[in-house]
Amino acid sequence: MPWQAELPLTNDKPLAADETPRTIALGERIVPYVLRRARRRTIGLSIDHRGLRVGAPRRASLNEVESLILRHGDWVAKKLDEWRTRRRPEPLKIVDGVRVPMLGESLHIRLALGSNRAVWNEQAAPVLTLCLRSPGDASRLLEKALREKSRRLFAERLDHFAERLGLAVPPLTLSAARTRWGSCSLKSGIRLNWRLIHFPAHVVDYVVAHELAHLREMNHSPRFWAIVGQLCPDFRATRAELKTLAAHCPHW
Repeated sequence: MPWQAELPLTNDKPLAADETPRTIALGERIVPYVLRRARRRTIGLSIDHRGLRVGAPRRASLNEVESLILRHGDWVAKKLDEWRTRRRPEPLKIVDGVRVPMLGESLHIRLALGSNRAVWNEQAAPVLTLCLRSPGDASRLLEKALREKSRRLFAERLDHFAERLGLAVPPLTLSAARTRWGSCSLKSGIRLNWRLIHFPAHVVDYVVAHELAHLREMNHSPRFWAIVGQLCPDFRATRAELKTLAAHCPHW
């Protein structure tokens, strides 16, 4: 069963019904992990502030899952230690005047009374005014506005890179996945995490190009990375930048 390392995000949701807590011995270290079985082809490992989480195909045996964890035991231990010393950003309070990172700039959030609509002003420094019936609607309305903006941007960048590769533009779906910034399926198209809108445009381009390249190579072979490099020549530095930014992605 192939191995897939997934970039972790942070989320405090309780375990889902299809998630099972388990433990495994890595040398002298007993490591708890959560196993989730789903419709997928590969076994994926992710590590965040909650610890080790494993996604596996329903047909994969427990022996296959744990053999893979053991083979990558050094990586697991290193990432667990990194997360143990990493400080999570505090949840963002959506109040008048707060600023949120967006595409390499600082988005100024203003609150006003209104009918629950968002008004953009991007002629100079970007400003988003949330016209609220109630202050309690601010978080939901901000996410809705950023999701809509991210969809427009992602669609534009998919169109751009698909043309360069001579591909038809695939269907686009937004996600709020806990462990992935993007994914690609030959059947359903490309899923991109809306929170990418918080990162600079060249980082968004890297993730879009990465997922689109999978339509040519459904793997991470040298040929795959050559396609990514064709679209984003500085992808190695950008990939490292994404990992750093991920640790500080705002949440509310």
